[in-house]
Amino acid sequence: MREAGLTHGGFYRHFESRDELVGAAVEHALAQGSARTVAASGQGGRRALEAIVDDYLSPAHRAHPEAGCAVAGLAEDISRADDRTRSAYGRQIEQYLELLAGLTPGTDAAGDRRRACLVLSALVGALAMARAIGEGGLSDEILSETATALKEL
Repeated sequence: MREAGLTHGGFYRHFESRDELVGAAVEHALAQGSARTVAASGQGGRRALEAIVDDYLSPAHRAHPEAGCAVAGLAEDISRADDRTRSAYGRQIEQYLELLAGLTPGTDAAGDRRRACLVLSALVGALAMARAIGEGGLSDEILSETATALKEL
């Protein structure tokens, strides 16, 4: 609070607890992160999916978690958060699944949902692993091979 130039009293006028602050911050981060994905989906269909995959699994996204997707960046922390924060995270996951299912519609809704779960899980998992490893050979390979596999779906 001191570093931000605020007092504890000022803080508690806006938030009743630390959990409320964290929840609001996570909701904001999730909304910011989804804006790029939603914008890319505007192309529609396969082109949109490929644009999302390329952007999400890029070295630039790996290198800048502070400006990237909060779904990947906060997954571990969210698992220990309060119900409000976990609920916000779940709503964002649901939005991504709906968006992804609509980009490559198949013959049935269950298949679309299954494919969306696979795509989102691969995106988030590959990015998290690549970030954990750091820049370089294996990290680059994880990003590029996952992107190629997702585009081949």
